[in-house]
Amino acid sequence: MHSTFHSKLPEVGSSIFSQMSQLASEQQAINLSQGFPDFGCDLFLLQQLAAFSQQGLNQYAPMAGILPLRQQIAALIARCYRQQVCPEQQITVTSGATEALFCAIQALVRPGDEVILFDPAYDSYAPAVQLAGGHCVHIALTAPDFKVDWQQVADSINRNTRLIIVNSPHNPSSQVFSTDDWQQLQRLVCQHGLYCLSDEVYEHMVFDGRPQLSALCFADLAARSLVVSSFGKTFHVTGWKLGYCVAPVALMAEFRKVHQYVTFSSFTPAQFAVAAMLEQHPEQVSGLAAFYQQKRDCFVVALAASRFKLLPAQGTYFQLADYSAISEQPDVEFCRWLTIEHKVAAIPLSVFYRQPPAQRLVRFCFAKDGQTLLQAAEVLCRL
Repeated sequence: MHSTFHSKLPEVGSSIFSQMSQLASEQQAINLSQGFPDFGCDLFLLQQLAAFSQQGLNQYAPMAGILPLRQQIAALIARCYRQQVCPEQQITVTSGATEALFCAIQALVRPGDEVILFDPAYDSYAPAVQLAGGHCVHIALTAPDFKVDWQQVADSINRNTRLIIVNSPHNPSSQVFSTDDWQQLQRLVCQHGLYCLSDEVYEHMVFDGRPQLSALCFADLAARSLVVSSFGKTFHVTGWKLGYCVAPVALMAEFRKVHQYVTFSSFTPAQFAVAAMLEQHPEQVSGLAAFYQQKRDCFVVALAASRFKLLPAQGTYFQLADYSAISEQPDVEFCRWLTIEHKVAAIPLSVFYRQPPAQRLVRFCFAKDGQTLLQAAEVLCRL
């Protein structure tokens, strides 16, 4: 007897991030594709991790995360956004931001619900919606400004619309929501009784004096939002897979119902280490924007003589570049050519779209050592 297996995610394969990092490794190329630093984290954080592990704090943490860390998260939110959240009932520590995004979507989305996404979008959103039985409504944003047309969003809302997923600072475009963007989002969410999932993993990387804003800053929006953040991004330890979600009490209760059956709890000694870092070295967070703005500026200056046209990067640690003056190849082919023939890896922008527009853009990651950025720029300037 033979049976046919039907995949729940028939169109999903290995992510472009895994593909390009593997190709970069095979080609011994400079990897500016996947978004991880090639430099170490603060020594204090490593010392704390070792100390707490050696103290025997290696067993299951509480399902919601250790209370000292949740208290430090609440204090961080108060410093950054002047908002008060309850560490006991409104914060849950997760195994990375991707887990938090998945749990939030499973908690909110029901079969037949529609979820509005803005393309280019991080690749974990749509599969999670699909697994929940929902349907994605993709609204394409285009270069150079990748601005949301809120009238188009309003026109896309119907009786089946349940959730809007936003991401600011935005990966991959590096754009940041303005106050008006947040207010427009708040108006639509409240007017139509929707929910918002706000992916804010790059929240502390906002450049050029722009205000650092969050869904938490807008009371009516916050009342209907789950906000996701990442310690891996903030403290240069993406391999620790440690993030968190903030939500109103009722939404957090639903979130935790899912979380407890996905990972239950997260890396215990790392939770204690991050709590100590937040308490004793808050400058590691407050100084992050200046740290990455310097790297952005270094990379931009180094590429000034190249034929790439660089788009404005308002936040994150990504830089978009238009390669139209260099090649007419589609962006996936261009990135493979760039990696194989010139030993610099990038990410093609088209993979972040359901229906990519006619544009030739690639994404470089500048969360790299200065020497790495200069070596890559030297190659790119020869194209």
